Amino acid sequence: MTAHVALALGLEAQNYTRRWLKCGEIAAATLRDGTRIRYVRVGKGPNLVLTHTVRTQLDLFQRVIPLLSPHFTVYALDLPGFGWSDLKPGAPKDEPTLRAALKDFIAMLGIERPILAGESIGATLSLSLAAELGDAVERVFAFNTYDYLPGLERSNLLASIIIKSVRAPVVGPIFAALENRTITGGIMNGGFHDPRSLPSDLLDEYARVGRRAGYSKAARTLLKALPSFVAARARYRAITAPVTLVWGDKDWSTLRDRAGVEAAVPAADVITLERTGHFSALERPQAWADIILAATATTQARAIR
Repeated sequence: MTAHVALALGLEAQNYTRRWLKCGEIAAATLRDGTRIRYVRVGKGPNLVLTHTVRTQLDLFQRVIPLLSPHFTVYALDLPGFGWSDLKPGAPKDEPTLRAALKDFIAMLGIERPILAGESIGATLSLSLAAELGDAVERVFAFNTYDYLPGLERSNLLASIIIKSVRAPVVGPIFAALENRTITGGIMNGGFHDPRSLPSDLLDEYARVGRRAGYSKAARTLLKALPSFVAARARYRAITAPVTLVWGDKDWSTLRDRAGVEAAVPAADVITLERTGHFSALERPQAWADIILAATATTQARAIR
């Protein structure tokens, strides 16, 4: 196992998470390029790595982790430029860069044969990394894979206006800096079948994180890099691990988008969740856990035979 020393985090980076993570570790790992990555580790059993999506952080999984930690050693991280990990506003946030960071995180913590599970771009990163790591990955669960455009702009009219403006070359930095709790909540509400599934205190936490110096620039860098996530779909055909693709029936993806992913991933199992939007980890946490538990139980049963 790779040697690793967990770094202490300031209270601001722990306060919200510790409200729902009653036990387990909240720490930081330093990647080879010097980037500090906040993560949580809790539970016991097979290694399960959870990866979040745009404008969120590991707290996206606050309803999922308590359901999974009795069965797995669960790791969830804030990707570089998100949450309480290092921002480095000018650093690239494209798919290859974030995939490399996720790969390095797994290596630095000595996580062996991980089960990779992600939401949205976290699902895309889980799939593309599985293609790279081959048999070193146990299994992949990709929830509402985000490898198409315009994606987030389909959330609602507010999202369409704001995201287009943030990407624009001249006014983009101005619009990115305008983000506040109301705008973030308005955009994210379009990712739920039932907007009441977005916890008010989590939205407060997103607003708190959004006030970090350099956050708006980092977010804009990612939004401009979304075509690289579209390009990542070409990698999926190299995946050798079993894959389960999960879609919310109210997800932003079209049937054509979904068919493209399903055709690209070899022999994937496909599940559609009813009354579910893009942020399924918050809206359907029990379904999330049940899907992972059922599929891994089946794999283990076959291994015993």
